[in-house]
Amino acid sequence: MKQIRFFAALAVVLFVLPLIAQTQESKGGAQSTKPSVEYSSARSSSTRPFSDVVRVGDTLYLAGKLGTDSTGKLAEGGIKAETKQTLENIRTVLDKNGSSLDHVVKCTVMLADMKEWADMNSVYVTFFKKDRMPARSAFGVSGLALNARVEIECIAVVK
Repeated sequence: MKQIRFFAALAVVLFVLPLIAQTQESKGGAQSTKPSVEYSSARSSSTRPFSDVVRVGDTLYLAGKLGTDSTGKLAEGGIKAETKQTLENIRTVLDKNGSSLDHVVKCTVMLADMKEWADMNSVYVTFFKKDRMPARSAFGVSGLALNARVEIECIAVVK
């Protein structure tokens, strides 16, 4: 068993590490720098324990959004109204950070009740171009902040 571990470690050193180094060189070598990381909490007076958006290089990671209006109240009318407001809130954050819904690459949808999946989808699809639908996961949860019906987080690239 010790010999197998030794040869596995040797293989990593002899074969894998040089491949990684070669890949790094083809991408700009040792002279390339790490992408900058910007946290929205650093430029916000919010007391929330998370950043609204984090930018790493040209990628934006949005915190989960609820269907709340500017006063913090949930949109009235159930899952469809909340989904619409949630995606409007996402659009606003993307616009403020140099992106748009056309540049969203991944969404995660959390639903208080999976039975509302079809109703959520009927609104969700109206916010994205048919040929630019982001990758997506959706799952049911046992509860969301403010007793919301839906929360959506996403990843987008800057325009």
